[in-house]
Amino acid sequence: MHSFITLSFVSSLCSLSVFALRIPFDVHVETPASHPNTHFPRQSSSNGIVPVGNTQNSFYYTNVTLGGQNISVMLDTGSSDLWVTGSVSGATDTGDSLKLSYAVGTAAGDIYTAPFEFAGQSVSDQAFLLVTNVSSFSTNIHSEGYDGLIGLGPNSGSSIYKKLDGNSGNSAINRIFQQTSSSSNDYITMMLSRKGDPGSNITGQFTIGEVVPGFENITNMPQLSIEKVYKVTNVDQHWQIVSDKDKGIIGPDGQPIQYSSIVPKAPDGTIVGVLDSGFTLPQVPRTVSDAIYGRVQGAEWSTSNEAWLVPCGQLINVTFNFGGVAYPIHPLDVSSSDFGVVFSNGNPACLGTFQPVTSAFSLLGEYDMILGMAFLRNTYTLINYGNFITGGSNSNNPYVQLLPLTNIESAVNDFIQVRLNGQNTINSSQYTLLPASQEQHSPESATEKKQAYEEMVLSRWPYILAGSLVLLILLISYCIWRCCSAKKAAQQKGGAASGGGFKSGPYAQLHDSQSSASLVMKPMRGSTVDFEEDYGKDAFARSR
Repeated sequence: MHSFITLSFVSSLCSLSVFALRIPFDVHVETPASHPNTHFPRQSSSNGIVPVGNTQNSFYYTNVTLGGQNISVMLDTGSSDLWVTGSVSGATDTGDSLKLSYAVGTAAGDIYTAPFEFAGQSVSDQAFLLVTNVSSFSTNIHSEGYDGLIGLGPNSGSSIYKKLDGNSGNSAINRIFQQTSSSSNDYITMMLSRKGDPGSNITGQFTIGEVVPGFENITNMPQLSIEKVYKVTNVDQHWQIVSDKDKGIIGPDGQPIQYSSIVPKAPDGTIVGVLDSGFTLPQVPRTVSDAIYGRVQGAEWSTSNEAWLVPCGQLINVTFNFGGVAYPIHPLDVSSSDFGVVFSNGNPACLGTFQPVTSAFSLLGEYDMILGMAFLRNTYTLINYGNFITGGSNSNNPYVQLLPLTNIESAVNDFIQVRLNGQNTINSSQYTLLPASQEQHSPESATEKKQAYEEMVLSRWPYILAGSLVLLILLISYCIWRCCSAKKAAQQKGGAASGGGFKSGPYAQLHDSQSSASLVMKPMRGSTVDFEEDYGKDAFARSR
């Protein structure tokens, strides 16, 4: 009975910042010397389409207007709050304060409201967190290209929304859709550029309620349903989608990578991924990461970087499948030369971008992997918010549509030009994959093993809770049945004693208050009370 999992405990797990992952290495950022402080992307000719800036394939940002001033903010589909640094003129202090944990550090301050504009849409009094102290950040975010962050996730994940009363704290994108007259355009789209790719003509663009010209075919792509989490844990609701069955990820050898999902509701043979533009490196199960890089000749696991290191000339093919559509990953995204990493012997190496998931592991079993920037650069992404909009009129379920952007043949040519200086040696013996029997495996830490065990229990808390409730009902029913049976037996015994067998005469009532019926019921009533005192509070308490 002590295996009950309380709702308050589950809620406390969800209050943790799941996506607070810090990359243990630096990004090589190139800032034009003539304009060291200028990082606003160029303006678009369409009000509903805004350009997206790119800092060395590691941060993507765009402009918003807050209190009449332009502010560059990082685009993050993995969170739901708006925060900026510095000062905002004319902003109104709500009197509430908040602390948020992100990869770059802790964003803490007071919650303000101010007029807000974004991609041709405006809100008269958008709530945001004003961060005045950036000393906790592990990097100079201004030099990285942004001075804040706009969360594009579901409104249920917004800490500001939970802090303020009513709808005044709704996320920025929620407020925009909440006030629009038509629900048919309750979507955003996002396209991320790839620096260092000579063959790419993709420019970073973000839209609200419209599609980038030339890419209208995205609306014909399969509508991928959002895998919904349980309502009690909806703070952990993100843009989770489910892969195709038995071929969710195709590895370098052209064969499906086998993996058993930790998401209890996921169909067998599938894998659940979160679309998160705030994650530089995609986070995948360790066995998946090993399958991608473990058979590369010369591959080396780096404990300090928590990732695989591979020869930069090694072309690695990886493809994801969603809704019956293949999404190949550009080989320049499967390994990266942007981080300046080296092998243990000091020779230059490239970083395996599909990193084993560690600190972002879902203890509640709500996703298997986080598909960050290295994945999203290969798709034009449309996210329809549907009935995730708080206070909106849209009753449809939310969904995602993905348009493939990577042409395999062109991508191979790009890789040869960038990594092999135009010399096509990708089929040489040094780049042949090792046999499957010689695949290397990265070490699993004690913490990961503990997390896997905890997830096995915690992800099934609804079933454990339901089973415990059924057991409780059965115990109570058994107690009632015993009480009724004892009372009936006592009544029959009393009737026989007063009537003297078959003698005539009226039925004599028992006048003794300490009758056998009462005595039989006392221990049963006491057992029921004891049970409730021992377990009732643990099972149903909702303290916060």
